[in-house]
Amino acid sequence: MNHTLVQPVSPHPPYRDRKRHAWLLSLAVPALVAAGPLLMFWMDDVRALWLPVLFIYVGVPLLDALMGVDRSNPPESAVPQLEADLFYRRVTYALVPILWAAFVFSAWFVATQHLPWHGWLAMVLTGGGIGGFCINLGHELGHKQTRLERWLAKVVLAPTGYGHFFIEHNRGHHRDVATPDDPASSRMGESIWRFVLREIPGAARRAWRLESDRLQRDGLPRWSLHNEILQPALITLALWTGLIVWLGIGVAPFLLAMSAWANFQLTSANYIEHYGLLRGRRADGRYERCQPHHSWNSNHVFSNWAVFHLQRHSDHHAHPGRRYQSLRHFENLPQLPSGYFGMFVVAYIPALWFRVMDRRLLAAVGHDPERINFDPRQRDRLMRQHGL
Repeated sequence: MNHTLVQPVSPHPPYRDRKRHAWLLSLAVPALVAAGPLLMFWMDDVRALWLPVLFIYVGVPLLDALMGVDRSNPPESAVPQLEADLFYRRVTYALVPILWAAFVFSAWFVATQHLPWHGWLAMVLTGGGIGGFCINLGHELGHKQTRLERWLAKVVLAPTGYGHFFIEHNRGHHRDVATPDDPASSRMGESIWRFVLREIPGAARRAWRLESDRLQRDGLPRWSLHNEILQPALITLALWTGLIVWLGIGVAPFLLAMSAWANFQLTSANYIEHYGLLRGRRADGRYERCQPHHSWNSNHVFSNWAVFHLQRHSDHHAHPGRRYQSLRHFENLPQLPSGYFGMFVVAYIPALWFRVMDRRLLAAVGHDPERINFDPRQRDRLMRQHGL
């Protein structure tokens, strides 16, 4: 008698990540820095340097509108498999030297070409946009626990001189998010141009205070290589010194301007990610734990591919240890009407931002003023205006 071994049939086929290879798009983002100069030489027109800028702030929002949103989630049973898959980590590792190369190329191009002021400005905005991607990658890597990823976070944050973000974001912003105590959470009625004056210095002060406290607890000197703010700062110093020695002191204003715009891209992201949302206070006076509804979410396809799912910000803040490929969409969350790059443009025009977002904020919190983080200077006016 022949016996045939019957294999048990799995009730569910193995999970296949349809977005797996889409994350490789992030490796092409730094090519925008070279695209402008190549187009300039090909077209023999310096105005071509503005085409990458238009792509970032006009083309990407249009692609988001055309491609729509993706609300799909990996099943929880597949998350351990996704988190363990080294492919996703290797994409982030590979991007670090590519972004460094893009930063250096920007400086070299500006230092070696005789550009009119508008060509110089276009390179500031394009190079600064790439610097913003440096900070975004530092954000993804800095949340991880492996020694390699944490050091890569410091390395990729160094070009624009924003290494303190490694401390400020993880230990400060995630603790205080969506409260009046957080300089990186914007308030209802606060324009981005007021917010930047509060956010950038406030974040730097908080980072230094947090790191100083840690070193004191550990019995280590503040001014030493144990200081995780000074570590990336020294990399910045070495990089900028090398570029100035190579290209001349004339490149210094460009490095400063490009880095300022890059760091303002982080400010822009912080501004839109938690606008007006407020965590409630518990009976003991402490704030409730951060939940998905304390962040604005966006599932727009193209921009999420480019920024490692940063726009699924609700799940990120509720579960900061999750890797980008595992971040989830939740129903009934505060939703942005466009991806980040489209919302940046809206935010830069305060009257348009308030028109677009204030009604969405009120709907998200059920018109409950106790769930709104108000700009204190605007609170009474907004309460009257919206009948709260």
